[in-house]
Amino acid sequence: MNCRHCGQALISPFLDLGHAPPSNAYLTQDSLKKPELTFPLRLLVCDACHLVQTEDYADSADLFTEDYAYFSSFSTSWLEHAQAYVEQMVSRFNLTQQSCVVEIAANDGYLLQYVNQKNIPCYGVEPTKSTAAAAKAKGLEIVEDFFGIELAKKLVSQNKQADLIAANNVLAHVPFINDFVSGFTALLKPQGVATFEFPHLLNMVQLNQFDTVYHEHFSYLSFTTVKTIFEYNGLSVFDVEELPTHGGSL
Repeated sequence: MNCRHCGQALISPFLDLGHAPPSNAYLTQDSLKKPELTFPLRLLVCDACHLVQTEDYADSADLFTEDYAYFSSFSTSWLEHAQAYVEQMVSRFNLTQQSCVVEIAANDGYLLQYVNQKNIPCYGVEPTKSTAAAAKAKGLEIVEDFFGIELAKKLVSQNKQADLIAANNVLAHVPFINDFVSGFTALLKPQGVATFEFPHLLNMVQLNQFDTVYHEHFSYLSFTTVKTIFEYNGLSVFDVEELPTHGGSL
């Protein structure tokens, strides 16, 4: 297997948790009587760019299915975090009714609902049918698709360029990280800003957070490696903040 960012052959092990079933793979009464499918759950680290990543066995389309059942709005603390984020972004970047805010992996509309309440034009990108339906029920515009450079160019052709793109807890979930990040470069207006929030690899190591390792997380991200990936794909980092969310995030 080669590194999903730089293409270097992966030879250095990082963590081996044996075999595990796909995360969020809920079993029916009938399936409880049958053998459960499991995949190896091993992490490797690239010796060139230092990206820690899963050894690939499960496809993203198999993990993020129509009955995907992670709904962000069930966490009141996460809703408070999202609302505070919107307040901060509107103030810091002077977002108005002439702006456009996009969230990638919009889930059930937990964040965009606060943008919508301010009458700031917005839409989300969300590939899972169940959460997208919940977001639409809140009156939000949702593009049901996986995000990448192809979709970004399509949105640009529809005059849907963004002043602000939010991407919370999705960067670790994408198997083709360069295609994903380059989509932000394409979709942003020239002075646009993208924010990414993701679990911090340093916390995982220092606090032994092995339970944050699962098949949906294709990458485990340090600031150094993320900065390298962003710059390779045309983004410039100008701010970073440590957050307590999800066991410690950047």
